[in-house]
Amino acid sequence: MQKGVCLWVVLVTSFCFIFVDSRGENGRLLIDGKSRIAETDSDFVCATMDWWPPEKCDYGTCSWDHSSLLNVDLKNKIFKNAIRAFSSLKIRLGGTLQDKVIYQTKNHQEPCNPFLKNTSELFGFTKGCLSLSRWDDLNRFFQDTRAVVTFGLNALIGKTVLADGSAFGAWDSTNAEALMRYTVKKNYTIYGWELGNELSGNGIGARISASQYAHDTLTLYKMVHRVYKGIEPKPLIIAPGGFFDPKWFTKFLNKTSKTLNAVSHHIYSLGSGMDGNLTARILDPSYLDDAGKIFKQLESTINASSSSASGWVSEAGGAYNSGQNLVTNAFVFSFWYLDQLGMSSIYDTKTYCRQSLIGGNYGLLNTTTFEPNPDYYSALLWHRLMGKKVLSTRFLGTKKIRAYVHCAKESGVTVLLMNLGNSTTVNVKLSVNNIWRLHKHRPHTHRQHKTMHSDSESKDTKMGVIRKRTRAEYHLTAKDGNLHSKVMMLNGKELRVNSYGEIPSLRPLYVNSLKPISVHPHSIVFAHIPHFALYACNS
Repeated sequence: MQKGVCLWVVLVTSFCFIFVDSRGENGRLLIDGKSRIAETDSDFVCATMDWWPPEKCDYGTCSWDHSSLLNVDLKNKIFKNAIRAFSSLKIRLGGTLQDKVIYQTKNHQEPCNPFLKNTSELFGFTKGCLSLSRWDDLNRFFQDTRAVVTFGLNALIGKTVLADGSAFGAWDSTNAEALMRYTVKKNYTIYGWELGNELSGNGIGARISASQYAHDTLTLYKMVHRVYKGIEPKPLIIAPGGFFDPKWFTKFLNKTSKTLNAVSHHIYSLGSGMDGNLTARILDPSYLDDAGKIFKQLESTINASSSSASGWVSEAGGAYNSGQNLVTNAFVFSFWYLDQLGMSSIYDTKTYCRQSLIGGNYGLLNTTTFEPNPDYYSALLWHRLMGKKVLSTRFLGTKKIRAYVHCAKESGVTVLLMNLGNSTTVNVKLSVNNIWRLHKHRPHTHRQHKTMHSDSESKDTKMGVIRKRTRAEYHLTAKDGNLHSKVMMLNGKELRVNSYGEIPSLRPLYVNSLKPISVHPHSIVFAHIPHFALYACNS
């Protein structure tokens, strides 16, 4: 590696006081500034909304309440503001029960009933119905909150599911086409249509062969081009929304090379929601590394195929069966979640959908109060600070540090550092092998004009100059140091919505860019360095 330019990061005492632990250790983050290694969508961060009714229970706990697409309160102020804060949050509508949903149509004669619990039925519930009035309400809600929506279609209609779970027969797209035509007629925007949920490979409850799935995807492709004739851009074709199986995915990709836009898969790498070792796994760097291998495998599978489809994670909850209270909805889960975002982006994943936006024990929002859980703020900071272009990095130091770097959304770069350790502060220096340009900022006011400014204007000018020579840091910690707390602290201040249901401002600390970044035990730091411009970010 070429000799680099190091940035030493310290906090400016004009803005804050954070004391570096004298017993801390040093580390160095090497950044390749020559070229990017991958690129995500601009709206990489995505969240899901599911179909589960209140009767969905796991291990004796019913954690979904009224968070379903059929019954969630679309008038809740916090809910609306939480989505609006992203200024375009990608939302995937779908989940297990999507393959049991019937869409009401103008000619629908049968009553439009909700899901009912029935353990003898596939997935433990009867078929449910999406009424046109509810579809209207949902779309008005998404338009109002500026959400970017993908919709998961029922892929089992027309198929016979045998006792061993294998599903035979072609997909009957009649009902889906009726919903799609109604959607176009009402001028509702759907970014992508996804076919099926967890029916690939061995499947969950049911499975479809790769050949048949490819044939059904072709049916969806033709339907989209027929219904959206004369409309551009057309929605994406997304599939299969299941767990990655190399052989199955290879066959499927090669048979859908001209019809598929995004190949989607699901991530539940931590185990079941009742597992007592979830926290230990989240804080184990070796486990996090192993969990990231699937992204590399999928990227290799795509590149070796004839397909031009991009990789998506269309559902990721970490721990299956609704997650675990005080773990997957608590501060500690941000280590797993942000590491997943960082790891998946390295391997060219374009979109990463968190299960869920609301519902279960892994929601970004509290199921009953709609208050943001810690991961909501982690997601929002990533969305605002981490740009599309992904840079190659290597950390020299303790294995307890996880590090990712992207070109920033606006200018410069954003560094994400996470300290999985519980006792030692790590002071991180940055080294870059190729700096394209490091801006030198000077005061905008000319010396001869100084007397024309008031005292307040002079102070503002000085503050502006200081900030141009600094970086913005966002230190995330758990309230009272409790990893299982549902309250996120930003730079020592508790994050809470106000009485109007407004999402709090995420204000950074402004830090001298010539000193190391201090990453305290069990903490997460986003550092935006606006004046740090690399060739990789400007090419």
